[in-house]
Formats: sequence, structure tokens, C-alpha cells
Amino acid sequence: MAHEASIDAPAPQTRDGAPTAVRRRDFINVAAVTFASVGGVAALYPLISQMAPSADVLAESSTEIDISSIQPGQSIKAVFRKQPVFIRNLTPQEMAEARKVDTGSLRDPQTLGERTKPGKENWLITLGVCTHLGCVPLGAAEGEVKGEFGGYFCPCHGSHYDTAARIRKGPAPTNLEVPEYAFLSDTVVKIG
Repeated sequence: MAHEASIDAPAPQTRDGAPTAVRRRDFINVAAVTFASVGGVAALYPLISQMAPSADVLAESSTEIDISSIQPGQSIKAVFRKQPVFIRNLTPQEMAEARKVDTGSLRDPQTLGERTKPGKENWLITLGVCTHLGCVPLGAAEGEVKGEFGGYFCPCHGSHYDTAARIRKGPAPTNLEVPEYAFLSDTVVKIG
């Protein structure tokens, strides 16, 4: 019987007469929601953070290349974002040939000036990836075939590029892409 009396006993009350059981329930609800929120954030953080670029990708977002040893008429291959880049020091004759081409006759009309930086027209910097199916064209290394127009030749499907790396013959739809770049000095270029 004593046990029954405690069940029927009135609930404890605060000074204003409100039962304290409601406040305990509110605390438990707030604590449960807070705990669930912290758990949700802890579960989502690894999923969201794995979508961020890795350290090696961030390191490759730009590259600096010393161009001081590239003589007029020579070119080098470099790597930018795991893709080849051609850096070519054009001769005055190559620049003259590129300028005299009627851009209206080109599949992807661009002048040499649109593909180079003002005051540095002799430096042509392009991605070394054919715009047809992604092969690496020849013409950047010493002794490689430069194609019918003296620029680059893609051996995969026969695309020919001129000295300004513009498509002149073959299946490639556009010119070799010019990446974003800037000259940090007369001898160093930053790509990306």
C-alpha cells in the first residue's frame, strides 16, 4: 500500500506551481537533438572533406618554368596538371609566316597576337594535347616531325598545326589550347 501511495502522490512543483517533470523532458529533448546534431556533423565531415582537392592536386595548380635556355626556333615539353605543355620560342620567320595567314581561311580563326602575350609574341605556350582525341602531337622535341605547316603534327589521326599551333589540316576541330599563363620575369613563366 505504501507503494501505491507514492504513485498517486502529486508531482513536485516549482514555486510558480508548474510541474518540474516538463522541464526535465525539455532538457532531455534538447540534449538528444544536440547529441544528434553533433553526431550528424561528425558523420558528414569526412564525406565533405574527401571532396576537397588533395595536396598533390593543389601543388599542381600552377607551375613555374625557366625559359632562359630555349633558343629561337627551339621548344620544350613541360608538365602542367599531368598534361604536356609546349613552350616554343618562335623565330622572326615563324612569326612572319603565322601573321601572313588569312585568319578567315582557318577552321578556328585566331591571330598569333591572340595566342601570345603583348611584347612576348615570340613565346607560344600551348597544351600539348591534340584537340581531336587527346593524343600528344610531335614537333616540340628536336628532330620530331613538325607537319606540313612547320608547327606540330599529331601522328594518331594526321592533324597538322602551323607555327602558331593553329589547326590547318586534319580532323582536329580547334587549335591547340593556350593555358592561362603570365611572365614573372624575362626568364620565368608561370602556367596556371
